[in-house]
Amino acid sequence: MSSRSGGTGPSGPVLVLGETTVARRVCATLLDDPSPVPVVHLVAPTDAQLAEVVAGGVAGAAILIRDDVSVLRYALALAHLDEHLPLVATIFDRTIAEQLRAFLPQASVISPASLAAPSLVGPCLDPAVLASYPRKEGTVNVIRGDAGPTFVPEAGVGRGRRLRTRLRQTVPDIRHLQPGSRLLALGLAGLVAVLLMEVTWLLLAGRSLPEAFVEAARVVATVGPAADHVGTAYSVFAGTAMLLTIVFGALFTAGVVERLVSPPLAAIVGRRSVPRRDHVIVVGMGQVGIRLCVQLLAQGIPVVGVERDGRAPLLRLARTLGIPVVVGQGEDRQVLERLGLRRCRALAAVASDDLDNIAVAVAAAAVAPLVPVVLRAGEHEAISETRSLLPLGETRDVTAIAAAFVVTHLRGHRPQAIIADSHEVYAESESGSIDLVTLSTRESCGHR
Repeated sequence: MSSRSGGTGPSGPVLVLGETTVARRVCATLLDDPSPVPVVHLVAPTDAQLAEVVAGGVAGAAILIRDDVSVLRYALALAHLDEHLPLVATIFDRTIAEQLRAFLPQASVISPASLAAPSLVGPCLDPAVLASYPRKEGTVNVIRGDAGPTFVPEAGVGRGRRLRTRLRQTVPDIRHLQPGSRLLALGLAGLVAVLLMEVTWLLLAGRSLPEAFVEAARVVATVGPAADHVGTAYSVFAGTAMLLTIVFGALFTAGVVERLVSPPLAAIVGRRSVPRRDHVIVVGMGQVGIRLCVQLLAQGIPVVGVERDGRAPLLRLARTLGIPVVVGQGEDRQVLERLGLRRCRALAAVASDDLDNIAVAVAAAAVAPLVPVVLRAGEHEAISETRSLLPLGETRDVTAIAAAFVVTHLRGHRPQAIIADSHEVYAESESGSIDLVTLSTRESCGHR
C-alpha cells in the first residue's frame, strides 16, 4: 500500500483545515500524486465557508490544527453539515480525543505524539529496531531487513532487569534533586549518622542495645545525655553531637517545608528517583517526550526526563505517571554528565524545536560519542531534509509520521500503525503488511 497507489481513493475533493506543517505536507502530497487529488485548503474558515465547501461536495476532511479545542469545534461543525463525511483529526490531549471519539464514532482521531512514540522507542532499545509497539499479545518490534521492515515479537522484560532497576532505586542519589530535596536528604543523613555514632559509642561502653538507643535518641533530640558516668570524652562528644543535631534538624525541616510547598519532580528513592545506568535520557517533556517515557517504562526501561522550563504544563502529569524529571538545559554538558550519559542506553532529543534537538545531539556526541542518539525532527521548516541530520543519530520526522497517517487514511485505507526510520515512512495495513508511504518533499503546498 503506497500512498500513490492502491485503495479506492477519494471520489472528490478533500478538505484540509489548518496551517500546520502537517497540513501543508498532506496537501502537497495529495497534489503531487500522479493522479492528483483536488484539495480545498482552509486555515480558519467561518461556519459559512465550511457550509459552502461541504455543500459543493467533499470526499473527506482532515482537521490538522494545533489547538485541540478548535479541532473539536470544527469536527462537530463538519459532522453537523454532513454526518457521513469521513473525518481524520489530530488531537494531543487524551481527554479531548476520547470525547471526540464518543461524539463522532465515524471520525478517526489520532495523536501525533502517540503515532511517533513507537518509532522513537525502537532506536532507544537498539539501533536495529525501527519501532516497538505494545499489542494485546505483547510487545512487537519492527526490525530492519533486506526485504524491508519485518515484525519480531519482543522476548519480554526479564525479572532480573526489573529487580536490578528496583534495587538501584532504593539507593538515594542527591546529585539530581531540587534544593529542597537536597536539604531534606542531607539533614536526614546527618541525624541518622549522629544517632548511629551515639549508639555505637554506648554499645562499646557496655550499654545494652535498648539503653544505648534511648540515650542516643536523647542526644539527637537535644534533651541531653543521660549517661553522665560514661566519661569526659563522651560528654564532649554528646555536646558536640547535640550542636550538630540542631544544624541537621534545621536542614531537614527546611527540606520538608520546601517539598510540601513545591512538590519535587524527582524523588530521593523509589520509582521516581533518577536512574544511574542502562536508562534513557529524554530531553523535552512535551507530549512526545511524555508518551516516549511512558512506553519505555512499560517495557521496563528506566528513564529520566530533562525539561528547561520548571513551569512546563506537563510536568505535573510526568510526576503523576512516575517519570523522574530534572530541570535543566539538555545541551548543557554538565547536566548530561550528571545524568550519567556515558552509562545510559540512549539519549532521545524530542523537544518541539528541531534546532534545540540538534544542539542536544551535538553536546551528547561531545560527552559520550558512542551512546546512541535519537532526534525528533520535522517541525522546523528550515530543516526539511532530515537525512542531513544522520551523522547526529537516528532521526524520526514526527511531521512525516502524522502526514503519512492522514494521507493513507484519506486514500481509503485504515493504517494500523506508522513506522518510520531516518529515510522512509511505512504504514502497517489491516492485513499486517508494511508498505512504503511516499510523501511530498515540498515545504509548502502553495495554498499558504
